[in-house]
Amino acid sequence: MKALPIVWQRLVMNGATCPRCSDTGNALQEAVQALTEALAPLGMVPELELRELDETGFRAEPSASNRVWIAGRPMEDWLQASVGSSPCCSVCGDAECRTMAVDGQTFEAIPQELLVKAALIAALTLHSSQVRE
Repeated sequence: MKALPIVWQRLVMNGATCPRCSDTGNALQEAVQALTEALAPLGMVPELELRELDETGFRAEPSASNRVWIAGRPMEDWLQASVGSSPCCSVCGDAECRTMAVDGQTFEAIPQELLVKAALIAALTLHSSQVRE
């Protein structure tokens, strides 16, 4: 089986993260389960890598938290989405944290449906390019 790499990066301070990152993490776990079955006919399997962003890195670039890459590309590329920001809370303080806008709707936490959709687009794109080779 060929791996479909999914990388998620978020701020972790003293073992804690903010609610929006926590919600994205839960959605990612559910998405990976759904993708395991959905990608099997393509001979692919999702591989989730979790990366922790420390406080220094976060303060330098808050938009680096709650960021997802699929098959080496930012998730927003696969969805033709745009990235924005909004005030966060808890461990993030009052930082302007990453948001994603898709089809006129803005998300602070990334829902399972968008994660699955982006991964399926990536997998089908990679699969069709391999078939042509």
